[in-house]
Amino acid sequence: MTRKILIATLAVVVIAGASFGTYSYLQRGVVEVQTGQVVRQDLVSVVTASGEIKPRNYINIGANSMGRITDIYVLEGDVVEKGQRLAKLETVQPAAEVAAQKASLELFKAELAAREAAIEASGANKLTQQAALKRTRAELQRAQVNFKRAGQLLEEKLIARQDYDQRRADFEAAVATVEEAQARLAELGVRKGQLIAQRDSAQRRIEQADAHLLRASDVLERHYSVSPLDGVVTNLPVRVGETVVPGIQNSSASLVMTIADMSLITAEVKVDETDIVNVKLGQQAQVTIDAIPSQTFKGDVIEIGNTAILRTTGLAASQSNVASQGAKDFKVVIALEDPTGAIRPGMSCTSRVTTATRKAVLTLPIQALAVRLQKDLEEPKDPNSAQAAGASADPNADPNKEVEGVFVVQGSEVEFRPVETGITGSTHISVTKGIDEGEEIVIGSYKILRTIRSGARIKVENNEGDSSSWW
Repeated sequence: MTRKILIATLAVVVIAGASFGTYSYLQRGVVEVQTGQVVRQDLVSVVTASGEIKPRNYINIGANSMGRITDIYVLEGDVVEKGQRLAKLETVQPAAEVAAQKASLELFKAELAAREAAIEASGANKLTQQAALKRTRAELQRAQVNFKRAGQLLEEKLIARQDYDQRRADFEAAVATVEEAQARLAELGVRKGQLIAQRDSAQRRIEQADAHLLRASDVLERHYSVSPLDGVVTNLPVRVGETVVPGIQNSSASLVMTIADMSLITAEVKVDETDIVNVKLGQQAQVTIDAIPSQTFKGDVIEIGNTAILRTTGLAASQSNVASQGAKDFKVVIALEDPTGAIRPGMSCTSRVTTATRKAVLTLPIQALAVRLQKDLEEPKDPNSAQAAGASADPNADPNKEVEGVFVVQGSEVEFRPVETGITGSTHISVTKGIDEGEEIVIGSYKILRTIRSGARIKVENNEGDSSSWW
């Protein structure tokens, strides 16, 4: 009896061992995978980037001259108008120079007025002398007529010699009077020329004084900080009594304040170089601000930078003296449509730019994509069929060409199928060629997708809601 039990036990063990061996043999090379399906859905391609809030137009007002600040007329947050004075430096010396130039200008103007009056008086004297000359010429003509008549009468012995001599003396006196009047008139002409020259000189001195006054006024005006635009004071780092110095870029000793035009608020973000090719002007975007997490702001792209910015230094790649292979970004400016008063320049923000939208397209999970070399795809499953496989291969194909595709489930095996893809969403990518809707594909794990080959035997192990098994 005992012997029968022992034989039966041994038989069971042998059968179990044979069954386990058969099962193990059958399971050799079987790979556990997770699968998904190719589905048709709407897909939105989004580029995400971070940056900060900035007004579209803002100006850092620096010092135009060196000096101590004596007055600040505004406070941070004040609304200012274009041309409004904002701050004042010491103005003792430039103000004195302006006053001196104004006094000189008034002196030269008074001198010009005197010369104009003298010229006007000279003109009146000229008229008087011209009238006197006309009178003396008339008297000369009368004396000449009397002298000639006296000569005729003397020849006829009708008058005394004394009367003739008297008329001759009257004629000669008239000639002298005319010559004297002519000399006085000529002298008035010379005097008027001198007065005109003095007037012109006074005018030149006035022009020179105007230029000196303009220069002095400009120097004085440089001691005032003036708003170049309508806006808001967003930064006021100085106080009364501090000294500022002009000409030092990015220096606290040079910056007086910042005026920003808050009518157009933008989000200035840095987009990775691999994504910038998809960003276009006018594309819609959504911006979230770290300080206002409960609200999302709409906007559109209004500017795209053309110069790469090194992520490590923040400098433009063209400004770097050393060639860098590090990551690079490009500046993208997004104008916010309806900014609120709570937004402040410098706030950190994140933007999501919609670069493309597709309706009802075939999609598959991004992690399902795999890349294989052309030569790996042409390797035959059976070494004995190598000659046949080699005969069917494309002789012009590059064996090292990378082929993008997915592994399609075919019963208990998988087949690598090349696909052509379109836009990429957050979790899915569109497929334009190579696969049909509803087909089952391998989506994980990541390690399996790196090593699995076409024709491999699989075992599907889908854990609902557990995406960690993909990796």
